[in-house]
Amino acid sequence: MGWSPSVHKFVGGGEAPVSPDLELVRAVLEPHDVGDPQLTVGEDGSLGFWIRASDGSEAEVFVDEYGITVHRPQAGGVFGIVAELVSRLGAVIIDPGSGRVVCRQEQHADLPPEMQHGAIVIEMTAEAVETALTGPRRP
Repeated sequence: MGWSPSVHKFVGGGEAPVSPDLELVRAVLEPHDVGDPQLTVGEDGSLGFWIRASDGSEAEVFVDEYGITVHRPQAGGVFGIVAELVSRLGAVIIDPGSGRVVCRQEQHADLPPEMQHGAIVIEMTAEAVETALTGPRRP
């Protein structure tokens, strides 16, 4: 069973996330996609990517009108790709196991009020995202 953090964009404290900008998602993820390009767009318009960072770390990313799921991200540079995506979308990351929200300061006020308390505010870098979601990396 895989661990899959999700990425969502909230606006103005609204309870429901807004749909991600699919063109922006493609612009960020396509350069890192190592999967079959024929399988990128599903029949329902959803997107699927198999991304790989320069250090060899990988994750599958699924995108639909409700948000983005990062399936089984491996430790390493793949978190940098996720951080770039989250930053450019103005989105947040939700840890499925704990329900914790990880965001930049700029997105904190856009969260629904019940999510603001307890949110982890970080700089959106590979290291900060990985540490916030999985804890410090062991040597």
